[in-house]
Amino acid sequence: MTSSIRDVDLLAFERGGEDARAAVVDGVRRSLQTGFVYARCDLPEDLLDSAYGMLARFFQLEASIKQHFVAPGASGQTGYTGLLVETAAGNAQADWKEMLNWSVPIAAHHPLRRHYPTLYPEQMLPEEVVPGITAVLGAFHQAVADLQGRFLRIIALGLGVAEHFFDEMTADAPTLTRAIRYPPMAAAPAGAGHLWAAAHGDINLITALPRATAAGLQVLVDGIWVDALPPQGHVIINTGLMLERLSNGLIPAGWHRVVAPPEASQERYSVVQFCHPRPWTVLSPLASCCTADNPQRYSAITAAAALEEVLYQINLLEVAG
Repeated sequence: MTSSIRDVDLLAFERGGEDARAAVVDGVRRSLQTGFVYARCDLPEDLLDSAYGMLARFFQLEASIKQHFVAPGASGQTGYTGLLVETAAGNAQADWKEMLNWSVPIAAHHPLRRHYPTLYPEQMLPEEVVPGITAVLGAFHQAVADLQGRFLRIIALGLGVAEHFFDEMTADAPTLTRAIRYPPMAAAPAGAGHLWAAAHGDINLITALPRATAAGLQVLVDGIWVDALPPQGHVIINTGLMLERLSNGLIPAGWHRVVAPPEASQERYSVVQFCHPRPWTVLSPLASCCTADNPQRYSAITAAAALEEVLYQINLLEVAG
């Protein structure tokens, strides 16, 4: 039977009766067999437009100016990352993209920040060259993080645990928002083809992808690459490797890639947010997901160790000294 990405309504889950809530939980559970779901939500369109406008101003600056906003030692957890740096795990060719990363800082004396300084760096945003960008990107981060927390409550019920199971796990977590510019392929190195970003799965729990400025995202469903085309007013939610581990494989990580148009003259902007658990979280399959028919597949690992391993694989892990 062919799987399909379903269109679900987060607001119906939150505002509807028992039957409506159950229908959304069932729809999400079925859709996530692909690793993806299209979610109707209330993310403000004007906030997304404002963020894209300011991000375009930054990415259009000279490369020498953008380099001032690289954050040494941050392993891509804040600041600017240039072209041909991040590399999909297992791939020889670096991705043809540049990025700006940010999150919400926590108190300097917070135990999470003391134990995991790499995951909680001082934020590096280009306020001095794009005035006002810090406030806009901060508001955008908070809005998407709120949306993801609400969506995790649907997933929790589908996994047979309490609705608010993920709330504590994601409180003060190093959830990361990333803006990506995919330049025209006409300027790409020889042999890069039409692939902006190679196939990969995300490490985190779930990822939210609001609308991009152009097509290009493809997702792997039943072994076939298909264009991801959510309806207007929806975000794409895809699942990560940490959720795959917690669900004992019942929810697979969603594999995806970004493909440039053949004419090679178009650029693409997108913003995504990676929802993480707190780094000291022990990722072990949930008891509700381990049965005689589906015995425990994964051993336990901390979220910090799992993330560090992936940062190494994708060429972002920086070593002190």
